[in-house]
Amino acid sequence: RGGYLGRLFVFRDVTHEREVERLKSEFVSLVSHELRTPLTSIVGYVNLLLDGDAGELNEEQISFLETVKRNSDRLTLLVSDLLDVSRIEAGAILLKSTEVDLVPLLQGVAECLRLQIESKKQILNIDVGSELPPVSGDTNRITQILTNLLSNAHKYTPPGGSIHITASLENEHVRISMKDTGIGLSKEEQNKLFTKFFRAENPATQKVGGTGLGLWITRSLVEMQGGEIKVTSAPGEGSTFSFTLPVGSSKR
Repeated sequence: RGGYLGRLFVFRDVTHEREVERLKSEFVSLVSHELRTPLTSIVGYVNLLLDGDAGELNEEQISFLETVKRNSDRLTLLVSDLLDVSRIEAGAILLKSTEVDLVPLLQGVAECLRLQIESKKQILNIDVGSELPPVSGDTNRITQILTNLLSNAHKYTPPGGSIHITASLENEHVRISMKDTGIGLSKEEQNKLFTKFFRAENPATQKVGGTGLGLWITRSLVEMQGGEIKVTSAPGEGSTFSFTLPVGSSKR
C-alpha cells in the first residue's frame, strides 16, 4: 500500500513536426535568395540616379528616390536576417576565426551609425582602452553583433539620451557592455528578449520597426563563438546589453 507500482513511459512521434520545420526553413531560405537579387539591382540603380549618372535631379525627385532607397535598405536587412536565421538553424554558418582587435571595430561601427545617432541628438561614449587584448572570433560576425546592439540602443533611446560602451577583461574573456538611457524592459520581456520574433508590447516599443530577429541572431552568433550575452534593465531606467568573447590564443 502506497508502495512502488511501476513506470509509465510516454512516447511521441515528432517526425512530422521536424519535417514541417525543415520545409519552413527551406522555404524561408529560397524566398530570401530570390528577393536578394532584385533588391540588389533596385538599390544599385537608385544609387546611380542619386549620384546624377542619368542626369540632374530636382529636389522632389531626390526625395522620392531617397524614400525608395531607405525602404529598399530596410527590406535588404530583413532578407539578410531571414537568411541568417535559415543558416543558423541549418548549422550552415561558416566562421573564419582570427584574432580581432575590438577597438577599431567599435570605432567603425560607431562611424557607420553616427548620422543616425546625431539625428536624435544622442550622446555616444566609447570608453575602451587601447590595452584591451584581441579576441578570438569572426571579424564580420563580431561587427554584425556590435552593429545590432548599437542600433538597438539607438532605436530605443529617446532623443537627447546617451549610450555608453565599455569593455573589461573577465577570466580569459573580454566583456563588451552597452548601456543606454532608453525605455527599459520588464523582467518578463527580458526573459523572452532573445527568442525569435519577440516584440515587447510597450507602446513606445511598438513605434519602432523591426522583425524581432536581430537579438536572436545576435545571441546565436555570440554563443557560436564561445561567448554569452545578457541584459539587465528596468522600465524607464534604460538597458545594459553585454556579451563576452574569448581572448585571442596569443594573449592567454
